[in-house]
Amino acid sequence: MFEDLTYDDTDYPSIGLVPPGTSWDDVLDHIKIAKDFLLIQPEGADGWAGAYWVDTEMLVVKNLGPSQDEALDQFREELRERGEL
Repeated sequence: MFEDLTYDDTDYPSIGLVPPGTSWDDVLDHIKIAKDFLLIQPEGADGWAGAYWVDTEMLVVKNLGPSQDEALDQFREELRERGEL
């Protein structure tokens, strides 16, 4: 579990902002327990990715945009389109 994770709660849903350099294994460990929506900037990637828990697996939405604000908006829209909200 991440300690002191920062959340963007300017819109619904609240999304956790994963610290840079965090491994996918650490993201998976956190999301299995907390079931949060998380925004990640994968190491070596140009854009952001969103992750969330469904049933028994973590789903990842890649290529959400070059800026954090744009990625947050796109992730929320993707979650709405997928019926996850």
